Amino acid sequence: MKVFEIQSDQLELSSDKSKLDIDFIHKNLTTSYWSEGIPKETVEKAIKNSYALGLYLEGKQIGFCRIITDYSTFAYLADVFVSPKYQGNGYAVWMTEQLLQIPELQGLRRWILATRDAHSLYEKSGWVPLENPQFFMEIAKRDIYLKN
Repeated sequence: MKVFEIQSDQLELSSDKSKLDIDFIHKNLTTSYWSEGIPKETVEKAIKNSYALGLYLEGKQIGFCRIITDYSTFAYLADVFVSPKYQGNGYAVWMTEQLLQIPELQGLRRWILATRDAHSLYEKSGWVPLENPQFFMEIAKRDIYLKN
């Protein structure tokens, strides 16, 4: 699959997995509310098996997200973060706007994501609450990484 890269001023969003700083990604994910304690091996496997994107400022990785997709009908946006040092500058909004431009992900019927507290951030790039949340179900193992 062709590498997706887009730049604006000093920011770059890239799907080139060879650029990803796995230690940086793991450090941020293991301390996040949605994946607290996640093993590094799990992060590596998740990146390998999804469409992963790094966000870079002047060549330094400052953010990350990944997309789980069938490339035909559906995409789930996961593990979105910008390092705390760089939050509040609009970088996450820019990243979520740009990833919707990925050529291989055009024409999908549905995109979804889950967030506890960033609804207003995602709304800036077109996300809305589920129209019919009663249609969705889940099996959630929230503390799975803390039980090891």
